[in-house]
Amino acid sequence: MTTSVPTAQSANVFLDETHAASAAAVPLATWIGFYFSFRLFFVLLAVRVFGQDAQVGVAASLAINYLFLLVAATYAFGPAPRTLRSLMNLPCLKWVIVYLGFTGISLFWSITSSLPAAAAFWCAMVADTAVVLLLLRSDPVDAVVNSLMRGYVWASCLIAAIAWMLPAQSDLRLGDEELLGPNQIGWVCAFAFFFAQYLMRNKAGNWTAQAFLLAITLLRSLSKTTIIAFLAAQLYILLRDRSMSRRTKAMFTLAAVLVVVAFSSLLTNYYDVYTNAGTESETLTGRLGIWAYFLSEAIDKPWLGHGFHSVWLVIPPFYDGFQARHAHNELLQQFYAYGAAGIFMLVAAYGSVLRQSRRLTDASLRTFLIGMLIFAVVRGLADTEAFDLSLPTWFIAIIGALIEQSRQRDQQSFSRGTA
Repeated sequence: MTTSVPTAQSANVFLDETHAASAAAVPLATWIGFYFSFRLFFVLLAVRVFGQDAQVGVAASLAINYLFLLVAATYAFGPAPRTLRSLMNLPCLKWVIVYLGFTGISLFWSITSSLPAAAAFWCAMVADTAVVLLLLRSDPVDAVVNSLMRGYVWASCLIAAIAWMLPAQSDLRLGDEELLGPNQIGWVCAFAFFFAQYLMRNKAGNWTAQAFLLAITLLRSLSKTTIIAFLAAQLYILLRDRSMSRRTKAMFTLAAVLVVVAFSSLLTNYYDVYTNAGTESETLTGRLGIWAYFLSEAIDKPWLGHGFHSVWLVIPPFYDGFQARHAHNELLQQFYAYGAAGIFMLVAAYGSVLRQSRRLTDASLRTFLIGMLIFAVVRGLADTEAFDLSLPTWFIAIIGALIEQSRQRDQQSFSRGTA
């Protein structure tokens, strides 16, 4: 009996989070959310604004990442509402820990162009998740999640505004020919749109203007895979979320149609450029060539793969010097980097998110989380991340906290009903 008391107290801490506490802002979480998004621009700013080498931007991003970890550790030091041990029991987090652990161990056999750089990037990936867990240890779940999402949305809006001011690339898309691809811009804007959607669903302010800016920037980026994934996820949410009124759904659909009509000329011109691009990396023919090469390489090391950070400057350039950072397919990327173990971890992590989300009694939250999973999975068919999963490990930790909080509130409601 005595051994179960601390665990019960740690779990029941979710029950003590009042709506007032949940609505409170956590400034550190806001800045961390801002950083999670805006670090996309660090290399571009270092080169184009400050005239430095690209490595300066990378180093600055890593330094800020580690600094946030130090600040978060200091912030969470001492007695806190919940223990780290209780956080380790959050739904879905087990597979995050397994994934981070295995990717770190893979550094021992990684075929990388720079082992110190690989170790630095791995530490940064772990730091992302650690920072989120440290925040969740010290503050209410809703306060941390809402604050982090606010920061992410504002940073993404800033990225969107800057992206519109950049000269269009030769293929008419947003970004920088050498330093910032349109797929990266589209991904950040789409991810932030979901966050703005969540905040409005959670009655944490009116984010309509920000969501509109992010949506039109996503379309203007002409990031095909991200747009398709976004539409698939939003269609699911639109059809399944009963908390949205029919009027809201109709207005949402009408706005989407009007935006597409407004951009029809640009879309037509881009289609002409795309169909005449030959075997460029962004075309289907180009992607097929990349996939075939990665698959042939992955088969050579089918069990444990090539290790963490084993693509950049290791895989030879494609098509007119295009240097791939990943396999442009999440399943193939995990297979190449970590072999069959990578495929297993990917399926286990996403399967855990799906399974735990489907058990939620909060239909709106369930629909939102499954919608985000659909977005990540569909996007992963033709694009992915260089290091992390498409559904980032730090965000899976947030999903686990939201699921646990929802369950605890259900238990609290049941207890009150039977009292």
